[in-house]
Amino acid sequence: MFSPIKSTKVYEQVIEQIKNMIDQGLLKKGDKLPSERSLVQQLEVSRASIREALRALEVIGLIDCRQGEGSYIKASFQDNLFEPLSIMFMLEGSNKEEIWELRKIMEVEAAGLASKRITDEQLIELKELTQKFINCDDEDINSEIDKKFHYKIAECSGNVLIFDILKTVSTLVDHFIKDARKLIIVHEGNKEILFSQHNEIYLAMERHSSSDARKAMREHLDFANKYKSERTI
Repeated sequence: MFSPIKSTKVYEQVIEQIKNMIDQGLLKKGDKLPSERSLVQQLEVSRASIREALRALEVIGLIDCRQGEGSYIKASFQDNLFEPLSIMFMLEGSNKEEIWELRKIMEVEAAGLASKRITDEQLIELKELTQKFINCDDEDINSEIDKKFHYKIAECSGNVLIFDILKTVSTLVDHFIKDARKLIIVHEGNKEILFSQHNEIYLAMERHSSSDARKAMREHLDFANKYKSERTI
């Protein structure tokens, strides 16, 4: 399972072994790691080195250390993406336009993938969200429905990375999206346009047409893009 370690940077070797076991499928999401005592015996290192390695793994978001319960491989990593991505965008000087463009690229491709992979049950869920949108007059609720609609399509893409990264990117520009929605809704007829666009995306999904799904999503995002506020991140 584990191999004895002989290195001056012992804790780094501990980390590498745990990462390799994950890569090999020997450790999976939600799995509990051996106890500190067991790791000390198997790896033939000090308890201090084990604790240093576990602290490092917890900091990078790979494991969850629970008091009195032990250490577990994280079951979900989506929350861990937000902070490093947001810091990266700040350090790179990324503006909202660049993040919006990234979101558009991902959503258009996600729509194309989803059209081919969506199940009958997911189609029903997507249709329900589409209907709720046009039947609701509460803009706060509609904003949440809109978010769920886009996340559902990303989920239907069947690509976990797209889903997790898109949720993180969307969170970074969430306030811009809300501002854009407010500017859209105040114009007469725009709510109907948004509903029509959502419906076109749904119909493309129903036809399982990747080209139509990408086209409908691209047109929808381009329409919303016209109303983005000029705030900076």
